[in-house]
Amino acid sequence: MKKRLIALSMFALAAQASAQSSGDLAFTSFNADEDGWSMVSFVDILAGTTVYFTDNEWSGTAFNTGESFHKWTTGAISAGTVIRFSAIDNATNLAVSNGTLARQSVPQSSNYGISASEETIYAYLGTSATSPSTFLAAISNGSFGTAASGSLTNTGLAVGVGAMQLTASSDYAEYVGARDNQVGFAAYKPLVNNVSNWNVQGDISAAALVPNTTAFTVTPVPEPGTYAMLLAGLAVLGAAARRRKAG
Repeated sequence: MKKRLIALSMFALAAQASAQSSGDLAFTSFNADEDGWSMVSFVDILAGTTVYFTDNEWSGTAFNTGESFHKWTTGAISAGTVIRFSAIDNATNLAVSNGTLARQSVPQSSNYGISASEETIYAYLGTSATSPSTFLAAISNGSFGTAASGSLTNTGLAVGVGAMQLTASSDYAEYVGARDNQVGFAAYKPLVNNVSNWNVQGDISAAALVPNTTAFTVTPVPEPGTYAMLLAGLAVLGAAARRRKAG
């Protein structure tokens, strides 16, 4: 019976690690000149998880054509890890700091670079590159809701809630807000998706810029037993102080 409970517990933890929902990944940088970006995961992710990316615009029901699709097969990822994607326009040098990244050879996939204007990148789960099931995050240097930049309709995302709206025609942007002292990873979501916590640059030469990949960390909340021990200790110290004063 004990072995069965342990097995069930391990299965539950594995399922939790592999489950992802909107906002579990967030963009932390965007570089149109280097053709790359970085993201933070707010949950543990099992090795072998598939995440797709595209800069084809979403109409609300489907992606259009003319741009690119990529498939990311993850390694094991701990919550708080920042993953960098670089040179995604280069078939030889495209790279990711965790797992593997590959172009998707579907009829709709071409023009693998990132534009400095009216560009939106979507990260999502799906049965294939062109069949999204869960949108995880989006970032745009255009304007969500326009034909040129794509929509957030039916993605479960909104600007500031899983979707990052940068200044129009930004070459480079990077999150520069807090990466520590939060009590849980979910507390970072509104910070990372708030453009006021980003350094956003317009027309600059950003090809050589490398984003900050420092991991996000959390401050553990003490267990109830810890509070009880602390209160008990304070009570003992208080009693000792009273005895000294009385003596």
